[in-house]
Parts: sequence; structure tokens; C-alpha cells
Amino acid sequence: MEELEVLLDRRWVLKSADKELYYKIRDAVGEIRKFASEKLGCQLIENSLLVKLEKIPAIPEPSMGILEFTSREEYAFLCILLMFLEDRDAQEQFILSQLTEYVASNMPGGTVDWTLYTNRRRLIKVLRYAVSQGLIQITDGDDDEFMGGQEGEVLYENTGASRYFMRNFSKDIMGYSSPEDFQESEWFEVDEDRGLARRQRVYKRILFSVGMYREIDSEEDFEYLKYYGRRLAEDLERNFDCQVHIHRGSAFFLAGESCRMGMQFPGNNVISDIILLCCADIRKKVEQKVWTVLPNETILADRIEFEKLIRGVKARHGGGFTKNYREMPDGEFVQEVMRSMEQWSLIHRREREHQVAIYASAGKLQGHYPENFAGENSGSEEK
Repeated sequence: MEELEVLLDRRWVLKSADKELYYKIRDAVGEIRKFASEKLGCQLIENSLLVKLEKIPAIPEPSMGILEFTSREEYAFLCILLMFLEDRDAQEQFILSQLTEYVASNMPGGTVDWTLYTNRRRLIKVLRYAVSQGLIQITDGDDDEFMGGQEGEVLYENTGASRYFMRNFSKDIMGYSSPEDFQESEWFEVDEDRGLARRQRVYKRILFSVGMYREIDSEEDFEYLKYYGRRLAEDLERNFDCQVHIHRGSAFFLAGESCRMGMQFPGNNVISDIILLCCADIRKKVEQKVWTVLPNETILADRIEFEKLIRGVKARHGGGFTKNYREMPDGEFVQEVMRSMEQWSLIHRREREHQVAIYASAGKLQGHYPENFAGENSGSEEK
């Protein structure tokens, strides 16, 4: 279903941004809603402004955050921006100074000092993200002037889409005290042992995550795969250009060439090449019986040994990396690679045990340079 694939790939489809696609998806709403409701347990929102599929994951992961944001303050600014827009009609205009005054008076923990460049830069990052998502539009002005000094002014317009940005809860969340409360509320009206809830969890894990792992997911969900995995695979492969691989301790959705849903690994970038080279070295250590694969298909590696593996990849293949990775200090390089691998659920750092858990997904792909590799412009290839 091409239209469903579009909704899985994007936050939403705005009528103002792509009217033809908007109407095309609305024509297929019946079929989309059936799949979304029965298989995913996801709500489909459609109105005169947009069409959106509420993609609530079964298990939240680091990669599901807003990757453009690098601080908690940016998330706080975004929430306050949504509060600010909530009181304004669609197409209503406002100026930046109105927003900065509102943010300063509503920021948790006190006011915001706009004389600090860091605060101005963070707010502009949030506003640019809001523009990219279609929450607001710039009517006049340049936000670079505000970021460079306090005097810059920008005229924005509220599109009205902000009211559909956050998830709607059917239960009062004011009593929640931890992130786990939000996760548990997904099933508060549904018995988790019932087949419907279990099926929806498994479909969500396959479609929304890099993979399912026995170490992370429940035994009940893997029991579902044991008995209904073939039916699930046929269903997904019929609706999408993909292959579904189900193993004893893991399961994966491998997108085909024409399938475009969210971020995909490997990407057309150097960090993906580096990770593929690391995955090749991980596989060698398993083949050489240096590292052992546990019954749940996970490898537990000593943190120092894993960092040594990454340094070895840079030492042998660094000539093929871009300048910033070639010249990056080893410590920073190791942290960057591990952060990216964890973001893609290839590994998980166990800080207390000084170990790195390597998941089965790290064994699905590997990379290597050609045998005649001899320069900075060489690239990696998948096996």
C-alpha cells in the first residue's frame, strides 16, 4: 500500500504542502485505517488540514527522539511553542518577540536569559524545526539576526497543524511521574495477554524498530512469532517491498529498494560505512571464536575490547573516511561510532558492567573496501 507507506514514512501529509498526495491518501483512508487499527493499533487522523497516522512505538528507543535536538532545553522550548500556538487560530500571525516573552515567562525553573547566545541558538533551532514540520511559516524577517543579537525580529504565521503534533491521550496524564507511565498507558484498556494487544505490539516492533530482540522483548511476543510469524511475514511482504527475517532470538524488517519508510540503515553516508566495517570485524571475532554468541543471539563484549575494535577500524581504513572522521581524535571517534551504533540498536552500552551488548542486527550486514583500496575516495560495499 503506497499510501500507507507514505504515512509510515512521514509525520503527516499537509494539504497545504502537497494537495495531490493529500487527496490520494484520503481516497485510500478506508484500507489504511483497517490495517492501522487491526495490525498496529494506531489512530488515523484525517481532516481538512492534514492526514496523520499516530505512530506510537511499543518500546521507545533513542532513535525515536528529535535527532536535530541536542539538549533538554530545546524540547522544553518546543513544548512551550506548542502551548503558545494552542491559543492562536490558523493563519494568525505573531512576531518573534511575542514568543520570546511567552517562553521566558513559562519556562520551568525560571526565566530565560536571551542575552546568552546559547539560548537564542536553541530557540532558533526549535523554530526552524517547527517550520520544517509545517507547524509555522516565516512571513517576513531573518532569524539569523536574532541569533546574532537580541534585536532581530521575525514575522511568523501559525498553520494550525500544531494541534495535531502531540499525541492525544484518552486518560488524564497529570498523575504520571515517569516515562514508563506513558508506555504502560498504551494498553491500560486492553489486557496485554489478549491476542489483539500482543499482535499489535509485534507488528509495531517489526515496523517501527530496527528489530525485535529476545533480550528486550517479552517471551509472549516471541511465542506469537513462533506460531504466527509466517503469516505476519506474508502480510508485510504482500503490502510492502520488504523481506521479514525471523530467527530464534530476533526478527527484522528488511526494506527493499522501492520501500521508503523512515530512516534506513545503511544510509548514504560515511558513518554508515564505518559501522559496516565494524560489523565485519565483529563477525570475524565470532568466526574466530574470540567472542561468543549467547543463546539469545546477543554478544557481551568487554567495553575496552569493543573500543579497541573501533580504533582498529580507523587505523586500517581511516584513509577512506572524510576529513572530519580522519582527523577526529580517537576518543571522540570511538564515542561517535558507538553512539550511532546504539542509535541503530546494533549495540547497547552496559555502563555498570563495563560491557557492550552486541545485538543480532550487527550480523545482518557488513562492509569492506575493495582489495585495491588505496585512497581517500574509496567507499565501502555491502555484502
